[in-house]
Amino acid sequence: MTTSRRSFLRIAGLAAASTLAMPHHARAGRAASPLQRFVATLQPGAIARHGALTLVWLHGGEGAPLITVVTLDEAQASGELLITEHGSATVPELIVNNRGKAHVLMLAGEILVGGKQNRVLREDILLPPLSGPRPISVYCVEQGRWSGSRKEFQSKSYVAQPSLRRQLLEKTDQHQVWAEVDRSLNAQGLAAVRGSSYARVYESEDVAKRLDDGARGLEAPAPHALGAMVLVGQALGGLDAFHDAGLFGREWRKLLRAHLLESYGAPPPATLGDDETRQRARTFLGAVAGAGGSARGNAGVGQLFEFRGKDFRGTALDHEGRVVHLAVA
Repeated sequence: MTTSRRSFLRIAGLAAASTLAMPHHARAGRAASPLQRFVATLQPGAIARHGALTLVWLHGGEGAPLITVVTLDEAQASGELLITEHGSATVPELIVNNRGKAHVLMLAGEILVGGKQNRVLREDILLPPLSGPRPISVYCVEQGRWSGSRKEFQSKSYVAQPSLRRQLLEKTDQHQVWAEVDRSLNAQGLAAVRGSSYARVYESEDVAKRLDDGARGLEAPAPHALGAMVLVGQALGGLDAFHDAGLFGREWRKLLRAHLLESYGAPPPATLGDDETRQRARTFLGAVAGAGGSARGNAGVGQLFEFRGKDFRGTALDHEGRVVHLAVA
């Protein structure tokens, strides 16, 4: 058995154990949480492969979305979302104001460029329409700079690759985030120097060409897919699923590019057939549904359920009892 095959089987084995540990009432669907109800609808579909990446498209959902949701990029392009430095300009906090009439989904791992230094969102946030100014939690991903006359930030469709996103889900400290930024730069052949910014990864001409080449054929999700589980080489890269296929399609391009970054130099994927890959995905989804955690509010509306398994971390952001976005890394 190859190393990559053993690795994927180990993930699936842990998933099966976690599923069996679920309370019977949860498995049966009684008193199920929003996460459990949502995951119960997800079914693996077509498989796509490119280099070290294996994608499993996910289908299902709980019916028509209850609310209209726009992405961070869409809200900023329309001029309806304003993100600025806090009045006293503090590293771990920014101010966001949704001046539009739709909910805005901001994803953990989205990079914000500008202000006194670039930041990355710590967690998913669902901003309500006409939210007014609200504080949001961030990390710095540009070590050294603390200057600039512009208070505003913009999204350039940059998302932290899975290894950095995992640090965010772990609620790590700032020094670990900086260390991961340096590791990411070095992995892409970009020397990490004092003051390095994670945005350099995406702004490198060589890296951009590599991402464009890798994205061909993968940028369009399978019809009606709500999300994807992604394997990078021998390991789980991540899983993202949304309440609406249209929303997933609009978020997918930047998520894909983050996975492509992670896949650079990774070993070959597990040598599994499509049917076996789908079965492993089903088992892993069972582990996600059975994972323990806790829910809390944040700067947006709804609840953020944070959970963990032995080898994964995740969040499920729900609004009015329906999951808007599920993220696992």
